[in-house]
Amino acid sequence: MEISDQAAVLWAKKRSEDGYQYWLPLIVHLTDTQKTINYLFTHWLSPGQQRILAGSLSEEATQKLVKFVGFIHDIGKSTAAFQTKKSYDHDDALDEDLRSRLAQGGFQGLDEVLLASANKSPHALAGEAIIEELGVPESIGAIVGGHHGKPAKEVPEGQIDDYTANYYQDDVDPKVQEPWKDVQEELFKYGLISSGYQKVEDIPNITQPQAVILEGLLIMADWLASSEYLDREQTKPLFPLISLDQSWRDIDVNSRFRSALENWSVDDEWNPQRLDSEKLNSLDEIYFARWKFKPRPVQRSMSRAIGEALDPGMVIIEAPMGLGKTEIALLAVEQLAYVTGSDGLFMGLPTQATTNAMFDRVDDWLAGLAELQHGNFQIKLMHSKAQFNKEYQDLPDASSVYGDEDKPGEVVVNGWFSGKKSILAKFTVGTIDNLLLMGLKQKHLFLRHLGLSGKVVVIDEVHAYDAYMNQYLYKAINWLGAYHVPIVILSATLPKAKRNKLLEAYLVGKYGKKYRKKLAAPEGWEETQAYPLLSILDGSQIKQVTSFPGKSDQQPTHLQVKRLDLPDEALIAHVVNKIHDGGIAGVIVNTVKRAQKLAQLVPGDIKLMVLHSAFLANDRSAQETKIQKAIGKRGRRPDKMIVIGTQVLEQSLDIDFDVMYTDIAPMDLILQRAGRLHRHQIERPAALRSPQLFVMGIEGTNEYESGSGTVYGQYLLMKTDHFLKDEITLPNDISPLVQAVYDPKTDSEIADIDEAKADFEVKREKEKKKAHVFQVGEPKLKAGKTIHGWLSRDRGNIANDEQQASAAVRDIKETLEVILVQHTEEGNFLLDGRSLADVHSKEIAQQIIRLPFVITPNPDKVDQAIKDLETLTSRYFSGWQSDVWLKGSLVLPLDQDFSVTFEGWRLTYSSKLGLKYVQEDDNRGR
Repeated sequence: MEISDQAAVLWAKKRSEDGYQYWLPLIVHLTDTQKTINYLFTHWLSPGQQRILAGSLSEEATQKLVKFVGFIHDIGKSTAAFQTKKSYDHDDALDEDLRSRLAQGGFQGLDEVLLASANKSPHALAGEAIIEELGVPESIGAIVGGHHGKPAKEVPEGQIDDYTANYYQDDVDPKVQEPWKDVQEELFKYGLISSGYQKVEDIPNITQPQAVILEGLLIMADWLASSEYLDREQTKPLFPLISLDQSWRDIDVNSRFRSALENWSVDDEWNPQRLDSEKLNSLDEIYFARWKFKPRPVQRSMSRAIGEALDPGMVIIEAPMGLGKTEIALLAVEQLAYVTGSDGLFMGLPTQATTNAMFDRVDDWLAGLAELQHGNFQIKLMHSKAQFNKEYQDLPDASSVYGDEDKPGEVVVNGWFSGKKSILAKFTVGTIDNLLLMGLKQKHLFLRHLGLSGKVVVIDEVHAYDAYMNQYLYKAINWLGAYHVPIVILSATLPKAKRNKLLEAYLVGKYGKKYRKKLAAPEGWEETQAYPLLSILDGSQIKQVTSFPGKSDQQPTHLQVKRLDLPDEALIAHVVNKIHDGGIAGVIVNTVKRAQKLAQLVPGDIKLMVLHSAFLANDRSAQETKIQKAIGKRGRRPDKMIVIGTQVLEQSLDIDFDVMYTDIAPMDLILQRAGRLHRHQIERPAALRSPQLFVMGIEGTNEYESGSGTVYGQYLLMKTDHFLKDEITLPNDISPLVQAVYDPKTDSEIADIDEAKADFEVKREKEKKKAHVFQVGEPKLKAGKTIHGWLSRDRGNIANDEQQASAAVRDIKETLEVILVQHTEEGNFLLDGRSLADVHSKEIAQQIIRLPFVITPNPDKVDQAIKDLETLTSRYFSGWQSDVWLKGSLVLPLDQDFSVTFEGWRLTYSSKLGLKYVQEDDNRGR
């Protein structure tokens, strides 16, 4: 089918730059996008995603639909409202030239057109109105209407009648309207025929999960087909605009597309291989090839059972700290990817510290896979400080190693996959909010669903999330179930009620609320306290593995537990005395304030490390690295050291203490902390060969240190205090202790708990309700259910703010992030003494820290603080606004004593203790 001169003069994009004028004909952009989305469907989507997108359609019918949506997505630009738009830089000559072309194509009188309500018909909505008027099903029309990130609330039924001139230039004159109607019909027919359809009735209805994935694929294709260059230097062209003296007929769209894809597609596709896990020797060889050790009995039994699953949905691995759950999980990624047709990984962790530690392990594993396949596999570290992670920054760029025959396979990064596109990278390691955000109404949410729907998802430390975060977790799992995404969940201390909720969330997503009609499960599966425990959801069948034959090299550990109620000075004296003859003591407390206070009491002749959230990003990263190198696996342990930290020490960090002190906390967290005590089989000081756990902050019957009570609540602390024994045997006691604390049936054993329980339940219900306000609904599995209104009543203020979005799913109160520098009469310096003039702006950008919430406890205080920080920034560092690394940053200058008075607070920073704060009229400190 030939394109008419009328259709060829319509423009899709235009701009001026350095005195030159550029444009892109609409037909070129529609063709670019159609070819791009077809490529993404056939080559970039995983086989599993292709099956979900197809649903009940054949592969051929699905490909037709994909191509049609790709072409027709911008038909709303073939309207008078769009074609009369002015260029962004108000280049009148460019606008006049394109109007002249339109006139030559038969669109007369555009110079005089003044549309009163042009903004009522944005081109995405106009496109939906046009194609639905021509008979396209609403479930497909909604995808065109939402391709800029947010679908319409409802079908735009009266749109063309109410705003006729926006579509056809005039409300009533048929002669003026005719060329617009003709060209829209021509493009529609071209879209049908080029996609393989004969008539509009051939276009099918689809389900909501299919629509979400197709919308995500369309947004990705549109963004890619709208990318002019891959790199900032503009040396690698993708789909550039053309000069004004060129037309649609000067472009070879096929070679243009091939050239773009050669530049963009610079990493390789992972092809998971079948692992023969049934034979004993095979598993030994598989583990040894990846990690240079043979599997332990639990690892062997779990890996074998996972490998036998035929339709794996969810795998829950419950096993003690230090057993090797990460290796089971990474091997499971390979096993499940092969069976389900997945081609990537998302691994989610609670904190940036645990994410950085896990990134190195995943990177090593992925490097092995890349070498096996002789390919380059792209990886992405996903958290707000990823740009400061040295190992991640040192990875090569995909485009620089592509085609290098001498390299057997590498882990690489690809710059196109940044910002909202980050989740589209095939292998991603990130903080858990990147997964929880699947459930938050937010513009462009479709991209997140697309990115996660092709991966195996691993969730580490799943016990670490509170009632609010759990609601987002369950909603994310609903949708992963709808997409048949395999999930691997890891925990050493999982309450049975949460295990059951995780399984239920997946079943509801995959089969709907009547899943119990299909469910097959062993008797008593919901109540089991077996440990270790492997639960596998295989199709609609739950299987549990509780037997792990073979001799384990992990001997039971008998912890001596002692309650310790001492003043701070006496407590530190106790710690110092414990390591008198050598050893590493870990002190884990529940608040930053308490960690700093105790750290100041440690004698100067004892090596001290402190780790919590109130450090500069680069100082914290350096501390994490130092701690891992000192007391991690195969670390170079000092003779004597005290490590004081907050909850970051309890999660995923593979570190080992000789003796441990911990503030009272819920049972599962105490056991997690205890998992860092005598973790490895190493020689220890004679006085510390028996593991000792001291529990602090129990000040009397049902009375607890105030910070602990504030963080965790009275109810769980009372139950933990009641069931905490004087001796704990790991791993045998882990599950019974956790279940005893979290099972409501045991409440009757504890005196005076009713008031604390009522308070706990009120707060939990409040958190649940609050979490549901901005959540997407559960997936609708019936054909014809559209995505209209899917993102209505969204959190609009966080659409482009990654940190605010992450805070929304963690229920974190808003605080400000600032760059700390030292400003004195001698000049401006980093806090390590180097002059700002001598360091790169990227390094200055690393000097960031989040201000304590007490400084900005409400929106008015936040606004005032921002104004004051903007004043300081413009006064001392006005040049930052033109710097790519520092633009938009806020600075807080410190004096020669590394202090500043700000908003009524005295703030002081040290690389040893972090940021301390005290109210100006309060000398007691905080």
